[in-house]
Amino acid sequence: MATLKEKRTCGQRCEDFGRFVWNSDTGTMFGRTPEKWVYISLYYVAFYVIMTGLFSLAIWTLMYTLDPYTPDYQDRLTSPGVMVWPPTYIEEDVVLSYNMSDKASQRKMSNCLSNFLKPYNYTSQQYNHNCTRGQYFRQEKFEAPHHTKYSCRFTQSMLGRCSGLDEPTFGYNGTMPCVIIKMNRIINFLPNNGTGMAPHLNCTILSGHDNIDMIEYFPTNGTFDLSYFPYYGKLAQPTYVNPLVAVKFHLVKEREAKIQCRVVAHNIAYQDSYEPYQGKVVFLLKALK
Repeated sequence: MATLKEKRTCGQRCEDFGRFVWNSDTGTMFGRTPEKWVYISLYYVAFYVIMTGLFSLAIWTLMYTLDPYTPDYQDRLTSPGVMVWPPTYIEEDVVLSYNMSDKASQRKMSNCLSNFLKPYNYTSQQYNHNCTRGQYFRQEKFEAPHHTKYSCRFTQSMLGRCSGLDEPTFGYNGTMPCVIIKMNRIINFLPNNGTGMAPHLNCTILSGHDNIDMIEYFPTNGTFDLSYFPYYGKLAQPTYVNPLVAVKFHLVKEREAKIQCRVVAHNIAYQDSYEPYQGKVVFLLKALK
């Protein structure tokens, strides 16, 4: 019959652990001699130094190939998105609804447009260039201060009767409200594929044709001037602002209509059902009383 192993006391276990930490008979510490500990420490130090160096070299090589001014991949951004202000969304639909007799409703809409246009006031735009209209503003070199490129000036006053300068309510105190259409930025994008034709905004009435008497565009003809293209990125053009087109609708009768505003250009798509804001924006405009 096998003999039961003698149970060791707590003192004996402490003695064994102490001998494992330092064994004076063999001159080992934690099972290895000091010489072996030096060798294994040097090995791991060298191993992690080499791994850190390889990782740093890989990151440096990657960063060296990246252009800080232009993204390497932007295949999804073939056509710019289009947005409308004031941006009031109900689920996935854009509904611009206001009450002509409610001051709070008027202020909500006008304050939204006023805040949106703050970067377009003269003070913010005074250092930007008065560019030649009708021509692309191409810049091959970084000639502006702090290694940047110049941006063209777009001031609030260019929106005419929808600028909010002469009419702070933007028409929301009556039946002639203004909306502002913005085309999103794409780096190095040239509308109409560089043919020299400026893109323009075209708003069509999808439903409620009898409820809109007239549509006005500001600037004239709803043009996004070519001088604001190409865009070189936020780092290259920190003072750049998107060109805008304001639209004033003259509502009559039931004062409600569904509208599509599309940026017209040969290389701006608008029929992709999976991208509802690509090249166009659809919204419901409604004036309550």
